[in-house]
Order: sequence, then C-alpha cells, then structure tokens
Amino acid sequence: MARVFITGSTDGLGAMSARLLIDEGHRVVLHARNASRADDAHAATPNAEAIVTGDLSNIAAMRDVAEQANRLGHFDAIIHNVGIGYREPRRIETADGLPHVFATNVLAPYVLTALIARPQRLVFLSSGMHHGSRANLGDIEWTQRRWNGAQAYAESKFMDVLLALAVARRWPDVLSNALEPGWVPTKMGGPSAPDNLDLAHRTQAWLAVSDDDDARVSGRYFFHMRERACDPSARDEALQDKLIAICERLSGVKLER
Repeated sequence: MARVFITGSTDGLGAMSARLLIDEGHRVVLHARNASRADDAHAATPNAEAIVTGDLSNIAAMRDVAEQANRLGHFDAIIHNVGIGYREPRRIETADGLPHVFATNVLAPYVLTALIARPQRLVFLSSGMHHGSRANLGDIEWTQRRWNGAQAYAESKFMDVLLALAVARRWPDVLSNALEPGWVPTKMGGPSAPDNLDLAHRTQAWLAVSDDDDARVSGRYFFHMRERACDPSARDEALQDKLIAICERLSGVKLER
C-alpha cells in the first residue's frame, strides 16, 4: 500500500481523495491551512495518519509545511490539490507581495515539490480553463494589467501543467502528471457546476497509487482517468524552464535536477 500526502485536503476534492485512498487501505497524510481546519479534518477523516498545517499562500509557511512533511517520513506520492478559485474580485496580495492566486496555486506546488523528499509520483491539479490561457509570464505578479480573477485562475492552472511537465522532464525517475477534475459542485466550483462530482476526485487518487499501465506514465494530462490533450503551448520546454526560473527567483528555492 502507498503513503500519500494531499495538500488542501480538509474539504472538497482533497478530502474526497483522502477518504477514497484510506478506504482502499493506503496511508494518507492531510494538510490544513490552520489548526481549526485541522480539527475539522480530523473529525471528518479520523483514519488519516497525520495532518500538517500551514497557510500555503506565503513562502515561509510553504517551507514549514515541507519540513513538517519531511519529518513524517517518505511519501510514495504527493497530490498538489490545494487551490484558490476564480472568484477573487481584486488582486489580493500575500505577505510576500504576490497575488494570492499565483502564490497558492503555483508557487506552493513548486516549493513543496522542490523541498519535500522526492516521491515516486507527483499529481498536479489543473483545470479545463487552462486551455487557451497563454500564461503571461512577463506579468506573473499582475502589476501591469487590470486584475481579472478568472484569467488569473486560468493562467495559474496553465502554469500547473507547465510545472508537471517540467518536473517529468527534469526528474525521469518520478511519474509527474497533471489533470482536470471537471467543473464540479464543490465550494470552488459552485452549486450549479454541471460535471459529475463522484468522478472528480478519482483521477488524482488513481494517478497517485494505481498499478494500471495507463496510470504509470509521466508528462501526461488526464480527465476522468483518461489521457487528454493539454494546451499544446504547455509542452514548450522553454516556457516550462522560464516558469521554473521565475518560481526559483520568487521563492529562493531551487528545483534540483
């Protein structure tokens, strides 16, 4: 059985993935933003092995979460589930002076990937909204443009695909993939979301632990346990490397080859 760390797993798809994996006999470590949410997560998922806490919108907490995870021992898989949605009406700045959406959705998965002991598998949650977003890496901090929450979210999800593919290329011994769960009625998706919630969490769990040949691949993009084409521009290696360089500069954390 596998040992899996899931970020943003107090509710929504992260919690659903955790419960599915636990029911299948896997060991799961949860992540909560603060102690109060950790208590809620423990009550909802009492069979989780442990819970680490930290607000993944700021770099110091990202580092601390990575340290907490490393103290717990090696993981077979990490699911980067934590995320901020597309409804932020203005540019909310973190303690590090970065847009909240970018810090949580992109920089946190980068820092945790770089600092947590390398697992066998990495799973990055993207979105169908990444198609056509053409992330503006020249204005990643949204200082040159008028804020658009939906566009900021779509760009962050495009960057998550860039991260997954960059890691797959740099770390050939790790299975690194991205997926879209669909537009489902979670807190982020809203009650009117039309896609099937029961299917939304299964792909990340499957990619994290399955021995199916279709899941034991790297550098791919999935939807409902089937491979799907990502936006073609996400396969631009120069673009991937540019994002890695930006994340390294902003966080002070290097992704070792």
